[in-house]
Amino acid sequence: MPSTISCDVAIVGGGLAGGLIALAIRKKKPDCTVRLIEGSARIGGNHLWSFFADDVAPEHRWLAAPLISHGWNGYDVAFPSHFRSLPARYYSVESERLDRVVRDELGEKGLLLEREAADITPTAVALADGDLVEAEGVIDCRGVGDTSALQLGWQKFHGAELALTDLHGVKRPVIMDATVPQIDGYRFVYCLPFSPTRMFVEDTYYSDTPSLDILATGDRIEAYADAAGWQVDRVLREEVGSLPVAMGGDHAAYWAAGGRGIAKAGMKAGLFHPMTGYSFPDAVRTAALIAEARDYSGEALHQMLYGYSRALWRKRAFYRMLAAMLFKATEPEERYRVLERFYRLDAGLIQRFYAAQSTFGDRVRVLSGKPPVPVGRALSAIWSR
Repeated sequence: MPSTISCDVAIVGGGLAGGLIALAIRKKKPDCTVRLIEGSARIGGNHLWSFFADDVAPEHRWLAAPLISHGWNGYDVAFPSHFRSLPARYYSVESERLDRVVRDELGEKGLLLEREAADITPTAVALADGDLVEAEGVIDCRGVGDTSALQLGWQKFHGAELALTDLHGVKRPVIMDATVPQIDGYRFVYCLPFSPTRMFVEDTYYSDTPSLDILATGDRIEAYADAAGWQVDRVLREEVGSLPVAMGGDHAAYWAAGGRGIAKAGMKAGLFHPMTGYSFPDAVRTAALIAEARDYSGEALHQMLYGYSRALWRKRAFYRMLAAMLFKATEPEERYRVLERFYRLDAGLIQRFYAAQSTFGDRVRVLSGKPPVPVGRALSAIWSR
């Protein structure tokens, strides 16, 4: 017989955004009852999230720190005509750790796993099994929404965690190795040394489409490992995904497509870096914002999160312009030149760029000098937005 579950806040979607919001509320408001609703059997799915230390403000590190699985004191990039080591501290979060931390904090009562949401209102979630979750407010965190209102490129990837038979000798992450053949847009390989004999290798593309040939990318990962001299004992896990890279579009229409009057967070709310597609820093900031809120009614949550997302969308027009130039002003096989030039700039500028905190001077510097794309095509790309 269907039952009714009551709580203060119901979060639909147990991915990164939903998990962080649940953790933040429990930390800051332990008397607030939270229910995290997830259709699968675990929190966070099968993912790896990475971020630079400066991406997360000092006042928010209490939320990110318990989730960190790996950390390094710098990273490298490699291009056909440029190699560079940068000093910024870099971290990775594994979904297994997010799952464990959320389970420990929320307990069995706070998690509604393997429960699909059939319908959502600002104050209730109808589950597919007939149960009803009634809340003061509901937050929808179920991944990317209907993107038809947005102009998008894609950062798509196939990652594999490799157990090696011998030491790989790599001390720092290689965030971008673009010395590989350029295929299907801007291609680079991303390497994270998890241990002396464990290496995460990701074949990544800034592409016009989100589709990925998994057999081909798997072969390329194997070929990359062979070229590096790594003997693979076994593949521990794999992940595949496509992140939106925003060139323009109608933010209000994107938000409304996810349900009018319903509070949203994460990718569903358009809270991701327009140029990189990364969502971890925004997910931390949003969770901290919600944890400090005084009113958890559905209407108040919707107004707060819509206003927050809208303000960031307007603030980040510069990054959408750069994304449009990357995708529309260059031939796919020449896109690497844009990033090669970017990584010759000041290290502080690069860090502020990834944190979506570029100063006016940073923006002038990025756009000044000899452009790596034809000027006419760059202007056309900007105008088309």
